[in-house]
Parts: sequence; C-alpha cells; structure tokens
Amino acid sequence: MTPATVDAVIRGLKKAGVSIACYLPDSLFRPLYPALDADPDIRTIPVTNEGEGAAICGGVFLSGKRAVLVMENSGLRASVEPLARMGLGAGIPVVMLMSYRGELGENNWWAIPHGITMEPVLQALRVPYAVVREEEEIERTIEAAYASAYASYYHTAIVLGGRLVR
Repeated sequence: MTPATVDAVIRGLKKAGVSIACYLPDSLFRPLYPALDADPDIRTIPVTNEGEGAAICGGVFLSGKRAVLVMENSGLRASVEPLARMGLGAGIPVVMLMSYRGELGENNWWAIPHGITMEPVLQALRVPYAVVREEEEIERTIEAAYASAYASYYHTAIVLGGRLVR
C-alpha cells in the first residue's frame, strides 16, 4: 500500500463516520495499521481472530457508533458464524475492509484458496461487496458501503485489490 492509498482509506472511513477500527494485521495492509493507530479520531482494537472483530463491530453498531473490520480476505471464512448470526438473524451490520489475497497474479501458493473462496462466501452470505482496484474509487466506495449497510441493516464489504495492495 502506498501512503496515498492509506490516506484515501482513512479519509473514506472518516467521511463515513467511522470512529472504531478492529483489525487483525495482515502483510498487505501493513502500512495501514500504524496510520490507523496514530489517527486521533479513530480508536483501534487489535483482535485475536476475525470472528471476534466482527462481534466487536456489531456491538459498536448497537452503541450508535460506526466501526470497520479490517482484515485479509482469508478472515472472512473465520468470521462466517458471527456474521451470519448478526446479519441474517439480528439485522446488525458489519462493514468489512479486506485485502484481496489470491487475486490473479498472486505469487504465494498458500494465498490462492483465499481468492478462490472469498467471493463465493460473500455471495453465500448475501453480502454486497465491491472490489476496488483504483485509488480514486476508495473514498466513494467506503462511503457507499456504509450508506448501504446502515440503510439495509446488513453487512457490506470493500475489497482492495490489484496494485492498491501489492
């Protein structure tokens, strides 16, 4: 991630009214975490697994604030149960910001399954998502994801791919 991409993500989150970011660090988003930690307007909560992060973000929604779950797309599989319960069962939205591991051009064998399973899992959960590959689309897509999530009381996902994370 370039510094400009990091800045665009943080601007988008702030425009969307996000005050809490839960994250499980991954290497593609490595430059984002210190920037989130340093931002005085966003409280960060590192988590031990993505399911825990989803649950915390759901609790943040119930408190009247806005949160984001920042993770590698592999974390989607780890968070399916809390996402299904909150979204399908209770109308508690979680907005996810994911890096796209396993996208075409991936050079790590272990990451290929993440790319193969991400979109089918999102579709199985009926989660609207956007794959963003251009920096100028980041802020607008983050704002749109929050507008949809909070209008529908259901999850949304923003996936950063391509040169944005490589």
